[in-house]
Amino acid sequence: MSKKPQKRNSFVYMKLRFLLFISLFFAFVGTAEAQTKLQLEKKRKQLQKEKKEIQKLLFKSRQEEEALLSELNDINKLITIRSELISTIEQEELKLSHKIKKNKKEINRLEKSLESLKEEYARMIVQSYKTKTKQSRLMFLLSSENFTQAYKRLQYLKQISSYRKLQGEEIKHTQVELTALNDSLTLQQDEKVLLIALHNKEQDSIKKEKHSQIRLVEKAKEKEQKYISQIKAKQREEALIDRQIQKLIAAAIARSNKKRATKSSGFSMSPEDKLVAANFVANKGKLPWPVERYIIDRRYGKQKHPTMPGITINSNGLHLATEANAKARSVFKGKVLAIQLQPGRKKMVLIQHGNYISVYKNLKEVTVKRGQAINTKQEIGTIHTDAVTGKTILEFGLFKNASIQNPEPWIIQGENIVASAGK
Repeated sequence: MSKKPQKRNSFVYMKLRFLLFISLFFAFVGTAEAQTKLQLEKKRKQLQKEKKEIQKLLFKSRQEEEALLSELNDINKLITIRSELISTIEQEELKLSHKIKKNKKEINRLEKSLESLKEEYARMIVQSYKTKTKQSRLMFLLSSENFTQAYKRLQYLKQISSYRKLQGEEIKHTQVELTALNDSLTLQQDEKVLLIALHNKEQDSIKKEKHSQIRLVEKAKEKEQKYISQIKAKQREEALIDRQIQKLIAAAIARSNKKRATKSSGFSMSPEDKLVAANFVANKGKLPWPVERYIIDRRYGKQKHPTMPGITINSNGLHLATEANAKARSVFKGKVLAIQLQPGRKKMVLIQHGNYISVYKNLKEVTVKRGQAINTKQEIGTIHTDAVTGKTILEFGLFKNASIQNPEPWIIQGENIVASAGK
């Protein structure tokens, strides 16, 4: 009899510790799953936004033969984005299905646990009633052999009372948890229905787009050599412009060296120029994009042509599709080094930031002058819209002295990003 209270005491505290561990474990798992769900939901919304902007900013072609490759390139980008969107939705569906299945198991476990708790609580009440009818608490204590045993019996009675109270609270907690899980399950099932509907809609759209893709590819094959010649001619034109830029920069370097009576392969800079250059370097990865709304239509470097198999193209900058009449803006403070004409009466602007030069090609109008001081995000001109494709594309480049750089790592990622279709 003297050992019973100690065993009961140990049992109560072991059960409390177990319940605490289980609560913390499920709280941790629930938080991790919620983060994953939020990440997938965020990605889905971003892809939906990109899809809309691709349709808005890229699909401008006039169904003319000259615009066929442009149209094919656009639909390829849209299919890529939509495929990624469908994959993301499928991942969301899978996560949600697992969560629903897990919640159903947890609801089943809680229902059994609640039933067990109620049964145990009922037995305790009955046993307590029987104990009271057979002998009183006082008689239970007075029948002790000694003071130590009486103290232990008193502690035992207190523990029984505390445990009964704990059982009652646990029943209430389980009932609340069960109600919350049932409500959550209803919401999750509704969300799954919506995701399935969205998935089916995107699947129907991509089937139509792939059909259009096949049709356009067949058309392109009919005049493959003509299109390849056009691509190569465009590449030669771009390479010529880049060489002109390098000559302009080389001449500016020579002038700076002559002015300061020095000999260097790069710009001979004043203390102010050095400070601008240092600040430019310090802001690598933080510079604003050269246009407010955009889609990356082409990235920097050698790459496969998006529509013509076997053709490699070289890009010395970023091609950013944007809205008609959009304004190009400087990515950093500096001064206008040069304004040059391009083929088709288009213009380009070179802005110097110490020994770095940012280049803005394909402008129809320029609102700055040579030698003018420029601030970060200051508008420098209106971007040209192609009459055939209907697209408005800014070609943005970067040079360190006369050496071509990849501009993308210099620009902040995630700021004002509408879409990145040139993946």
